[in-house]
Amino acid sequence: MGDEMQKGLEGVLVAESALSAIDGAAGKLVYRGYDIESLAREATYEEVLHLLWHGHLPTESELAAFSAQLTAERGVDDGVFGTLETLADADERPMAALRTAVSMLSANEPENPDPGNTDRALRAGRRITAKVPTVLAGYDRIRRGEEPLDPDPELGHAANFLYMLTGERPDEVAAETFDQALILHADHGLNASTFTAMVIASTLADVYSAVTGGVAALSGSLHGGANQDVMELLLDIDASEKGPIEWVDDELDDDDWHVPGWGHRVYDVKDPRAKILQTRLAALADAGDDTWHTYTSEIERYLIEERGLLDHDIAPNVDFFSGAVYQQLGIPVDMYTPIFAMSRSAGWIGHIIEYQDENRLIRPRARYVGPADEEFIPLGER
Repeated sequence: MGDEMQKGLEGVLVAESALSAIDGAAGKLVYRGYDIESLAREATYEEVLHLLWHGHLPTESELAAFSAQLTAERGVDDGVFGTLETLADADERPMAALRTAVSMLSANEPENPDPGNTDRALRAGRRITAKVPTVLAGYDRIRRGEEPLDPDPELGHAANFLYMLTGERPDEVAAETFDQALILHADHGLNASTFTAMVIASTLADVYSAVTGGVAALSGSLHGGANQDVMELLLDIDASEKGPIEWVDDELDDDDWHVPGWGHRVYDVKDPRAKILQTRLAALADAGDDTWHTYTSEIERYLIEERGLLDHDIAPNVDFFSGAVYQQLGIPVDMYTPIFAMSRSAGWIGHIIEYQDENRLIRPRARYVGPADEEFIPLGER
């Protein structure tokens, strides 16, 4: 590329990966060759984890063994919960609490997570993935003045998190919906947080360090916070005396306002993950309150049919519906991005291990644009 600069590395190829592929023009996402629609419809999050980390969908016996390993690693040391109590007393944001907790988890790692040893790195990644739901649910309960709940070994990854968060076993619709949401967020190419984790891993840092960096990158509002923005918009609409179309129409009159959950760096059409979550939101609405499904549906129709956003390659992305889904499941708004991290740890760990297998330190250059030929002036003469 010579001296050509691509701000934000847009369009720059920096690695090869077999984990996921995106066709932004066609609105298509695949994990290791499998269409996201079929995985969300037919697989569980545990199956997708196995697919991303081991390269193939597990057999029944492989899935049973893999799920049992995850279940056995869900417990979190009391010292971590002690730190979470301190953070809750300080009213720390859940993403910041998660970042701290992931870093702390390495203190209880039973073996050296040697980045040169794929099996050890995978085991460390499995422990992180198993413990993050326990950390997040525990933190939310602690800040509400409640005791963290022990994981339920009879529940799968998704259902167990909802149980630890709410204290009630989720019904089938809720558990299936949340499981699908985790699948949809598990990997998405070299997004900012995945690339951050890979940069850290390229130094031959361990999995805990790289995942901690991934959490930090995801905490930024340009990456992980859009679903929270969408839900806050929907709550504002609900609290106003306006209908959703009138509210959005009034806001769009402000040239500085954009529509949260619309448009994507890589998709020119509707995000395939958005289509799936829209269907799940409808299923949740059928079983209870239909407010959020009604609002999102009316806003989508209005922005497409009357505002013509699709004509400008602006369509709903996954965040436009994920926040409403989480709200329907009773999850606090500021937990939406941590849940994103809980799911995306699958992709971070997969990319870390894949990249370290043929590692090369990631070290781009910057073009110097500062002053030249400055003459040094001694301190007493300045």
